[in-house]
Amino acid sequence: MESVYEEAMADELARQGMKVQRQLFVPIIYNKGKTLGSPLRLDLKINDLVLIDDKAVTEWNPIFESQMLTYLRLTKLKLGLVINFGEQYVKNGIRRVVNGL
Repeated sequence: MESVYEEAMADELARQGMKVQRQLFVPIIYNKGKTLGSPLRLDLKINDLVLIDDKAVTEWNPIFESQMLTYLRLTKLKLGLVINFGEQYVKNGIRRVVNGL
């Protein structure tokens, strides 16, 4: 279901005039510039400023926030949202993650 929510959210944000990029590959660079062969894949990047990771789970796992922080560090961005559509009310499933703010 996550891909369905992602597509719908991307469409709604684009309709509001925002620049939306979906399913971006982010290379993992470590140990003095070595790039790993398997990049990470981001759900959404909005206006080149905010990352969004969609979830559709009944139980929240703190690892989701850790993953977002990793995405933020690799992209050198400051703000990410993890949105869990598995909550009864979506507003209860939004977690803000910041990188160095």
